[in-house]
Amino acid sequence: MTRPLRLAFPGAIYHVTSRGNARAAIYTDDADRTTFLALLTQMVHRYHWLCHAYCLMDNHYHLLIETPEGNVSQGMRQVNGLYTQDFNRRHGHVGHVFQGRYKAIVVEKDSYLLVLCRYLVLNPVRAGMVRTAQEYRWSSYRATAGFDAGMTGLCTDWLLAQFGGERAEAGGVSNELTCW
Repeated sequence: MTRPLRLAFPGAIYHVTSRGNARAAIYTDDADRTTFLALLTQMVHRYHWLCHAYCLMDNHYHLLIETPEGNVSQGMRQVNGLYTQDFNRRHGHVGHVFQGRYKAIVVEKDSYLLVLCRYLVLNPVRAGMVRTAQEYRWSSYRATAGFDAGMTGLCTDWLLAQFGGERAEAGGVSNELTCW
């Protein structure tokens, strides 16, 4: 039986997630997480994506990606494929890092994106890894709130506009709105 085709169109927003093969860790240390974010940043720029939020957990990740050109498959194939090669080379492993192909669920910007952003950055809190989202280094929360620079290519404009016109009004530290 063939896999169903992915729904892809210009301007689509996806909740993208992938889990480690057999639920194994896909990041063993900060270097792995840094590598993944660097690859994601490259694809954000190459494919002109807008990354609204992300969260890297130990055995899976969550991304909120907007694709102005309808090209989620091309970029995610690169992110997961290149990350797998790097992970296996670095750790002396062979074979799959991810369990099957990534999931990409189309979401509506106006009705659901804000709820989904909140869900993503609260993952480490719900998992008992930290007490607050601000404590977790590997999600977009700290950058969105203005505590860190965050991943290059993170687009916080739409999300912050839901709370106020400037980052200071939205509850963060800096007045500068950024989107790669």
